[in-house]
Amino acid sequence: MEAVHGSMLLIYALIAIAVLILMITRFKVYPFLVLIIVSLLLGLAVGMPMDTIVKAFETGNGNTLGHIAIVVGLGTMLGKMMAESGGAERIATTLIDKFGEKNIHWAMMVVAIIVGLPVFFEVGFVLLIPIAFNVAKRTGKSLLLIGLPMVAGLSVVHGLIPPHPAALLAVQAYHADIGKTIAYGLIVGVPTAIVAGPLFALLISKYIKLPENNPLAAQFVHDESADEKRDLPGFGITLFTILLPVILMLIGSWADLVFAPKTVPNSLLHFVGNSDVALLIAVLVSFWTFGAKRGFNREQIQKFCGDCLAPIAGITLIVGAGGGFGRVLIESGISKQIVDSATSAHLSPLLLGWFVAALIRLATGSATVAMTTACGIVAPIAAAGVAQVKPELLVLATGSGSLIFSHVNDGGFWLVKEYFGMTVVQTFKTWSLCETIISLMGLGLTFALAAVL
Repeated sequence: MEAVHGSMLLIYALIAIAVLILMITRFKVYPFLVLIIVSLLLGLAVGMPMDTIVKAFETGNGNTLGHIAIVVGLGTMLGKMMAESGGAERIATTLIDKFGEKNIHWAMMVVAIIVGLPVFFEVGFVLLIPIAFNVAKRTGKSLLLIGLPMVAGLSVVHGLIPPHPAALLAVQAYHADIGKTIAYGLIVGVPTAIVAGPLFALLISKYIKLPENNPLAAQFVHDESADEKRDLPGFGITLFTILLPVILMLIGSWADLVFAPKTVPNSLLHFVGNSDVALLIAVLVSFWTFGAKRGFNREQIQKFCGDCLAPIAGITLIVGAGGGFGRVLIESGISKQIVDSATSAHLSPLLLGWFVAALIRLATGSATVAMTTACGIVAPIAAAGVAQVKPELLVLATGSGSLIFSHVNDGGFWLVKEYFGMTVVQTFKTWSLCETIISLMGLGLTFALAAVL
């Protein structure tokens, strides 16, 4: 079969993405299967040698999962230990006391940013929603006012700030410095979360009234009150355990400033600062701080670790398949064609990263798949050095793009809808709009940062 060249490659790529959207949204085919099928068909359509299509897909899948499966697994275990020990509850109650009921929407955003660091959006959401229900019940405020700042905080961390798995992936793909990425991510992310979270929630909660009776909330609020007497871990130790991976990664990124490169202490700091090792250390520490010290025995801790991995299997497979699709785009020459078109259009790499991630986000619904795939497409452009741009800012631009307008093909959309007891239209007006504010404001602030640096 004749190989396809030139701009025809872009047309095939657009058709592939359109088919992806259609099969996932209209025909409700599971995204993991769709990504495999579309990748194989795209390879055949553009005339890749048949024996290399599957190989390319497997390579992309393996390269992506090699890192992310470890991070997701460890991050989920850390989150589970925090939930079971009452650490999440401790953070909530402390912040309600500190911020006061009037400013509770600010407190929820802060909690989400802290708790969201090591875990996936869905995991962070499930960890924090009981806190949101209880806070709403105790303060008598709308769940939207409490919950939107929470999901905004989780979402910003998801797209912009390592050690979140999605952001870490982009750091690797663009060869960015993790310490700088965390610093720039906070500069861009915190103002973005403030606008999309507390400020937007104050405005929108005036117009959207949630149903009085929320069966999910009843279940959590009841559970918690029955559980009132349990002894919670201290605030300091909880915060330390959750932030430990972040601290270790920052230390790793400063290794060269403290010790001469290639020396043993330098190598050791880099080793400990590796995201996999940092998360592993935090999980092991949590077995003591959230486990043994809270009276859990070895069997219970083992059970927590086993139980929490089942729900993330689906996410992990889809993310891997997204990496496989990205690899087929590279090996078929489509990525190179996009590079050439971007070069001739003189599109800023930052804008390109945002745009490609936004398209894939709208297509697949997953911010993580959008980031993974977009990095695969945009990294060669960054490497070609067409326009000098800091790789850390590319991470932020791509991350911002990956968060745009969550809709019916995004698991997060349904999570928010069901737990908040909203209609689909209400979810569009609240959650989808919140995500779009984050995406556009993130891009704007990234450009502002690029102008200054």
